[in-house]
Amino acid sequence: MRFLKSDSRLIGVLLVLEITQLVGWGTIGLPAIVGRDLAADLGMSLPAVFAGTSVLYVAMGLCAPWLAKSFARHGARPIMMIGTVVTAPGFVLLSLAREPMLYFTAWIVLGIAGSATLSTGAYIMLNEVAGRQAKSAIGALMLVTGLSNSIFWPATSFLSSHLGWRGTCLVYAATTLLVSLPLYAFAAPRRRGADSDGGAPAEPVEPAIARSTFRLVVAAITLNAFVNFGVSAILIELLRAEGLAPAQAIAFGSMLGVIQVSARGLDFLGGGRWDGITTGLVAGTALPVAMLLLMMSEGTTWAVAVFILLYGAGSGAMAVARATIPLVFYDQAEFAKAMSMIALPLNLASAISPPLLVGLLTEFGSRAALGLTFVCSCATVLILVLLGRRRPRTAAAALT
Repeated sequence: MRFLKSDSRLIGVLLVLEITQLVGWGTIGLPAIVGRDLAADLGMSLPAVFAGTSVLYVAMGLCAPWLAKSFARHGARPIMMIGTVVTAPGFVLLSLAREPMLYFTAWIVLGIAGSATLSTGAYIMLNEVAGRQAKSAIGALMLVTGLSNSIFWPATSFLSSHLGWRGTCLVYAATTLLVSLPLYAFAAPRRRGADSDGGAPAEPVEPAIARSTFRLVVAAITLNAFVNFGVSAILIELLRAEGLAPAQAIAFGSMLGVIQVSARGLDFLGGGRWDGITTGLVAGTALPVAMLLLMMSEGTTWAVAVFILLYGAGSGAMAVARATIPLVFYDQAEFAKAMSMIALPLNLASAISPPLLVGLLTEFGSRAALGLTFVCSCATVLILVLLGRRRPRTAAAALT
């Protein structure tokens, strides 16, 4: 935590990103709460409604390699400002949707905006400011952003009960313009001139590590993203399928963010002694245990509570691992290139997961959805074991 005491500029950018990432991730999570209302109003099935979020992730993934040049040339701040401006009409379009075509168009717009504002842009901005302290800075950011569901699921439920889901979309459009945009414009630091030579950025190239190692990094991050994004998107419906009442499901789901943040806090308090692979190995083992427990139980309250605890702790720490595993293998200059290459498969997996899992949930029950996530979680742990054996010597020495 020494970097928080020594760099006021970093503290400022962390405060900006904590607020804007909370707003960004929290607002796009509204289908988890109003999915059934959306399905009824638009004449769509529930899996089709959740496919809107999938369209968002596909758009984010496809735009990520293209935006890599802009991030390198101009820095994160102006790109994130533009993305924030694009977010508002996305929510306005969503509020106006009367049929599936406009509904999915709105998610495309939100995905284009999200490729500039969500996660990748934030990590690049932190890397610009923090340099070698980027892992600790990312961990500090995630301490707060993990609360997005805990804050916005109840908020969405409250707003939709009073304004309807269309009114909620308009509120979220206004929030991005009145909260996020001014923060980027007036509070986010500009990139220091030394960080850019003013020339055209080089084309993204494959990072200088063994191709098989890079594929393992991509596989571990992608499989875990499939599990985490999918389960988070369908968590309320999953708990309802286990027999919980809607209010109970929302209450348990809202606890998830607090547990995730607590797990991220443990990693942050490690003070840099753990790299992304170590964090992933420790956290990753909790996920298959959580899935297996819920599969074997009969939806009893204690089993659901333990599931939320294990899954929350594992997924919370794994979110940090997903963002910091590349730091084990790449230096500051290569990090942005690696993240831009990883963004496409990561977002495609995040896109496929919610509709696939909700389809399994509605057609075959909760055991089918949990079974698939159990297999993916086990595979992630095995891949992380292999990556641990391929650590660069400098990274391995730093852990001893």
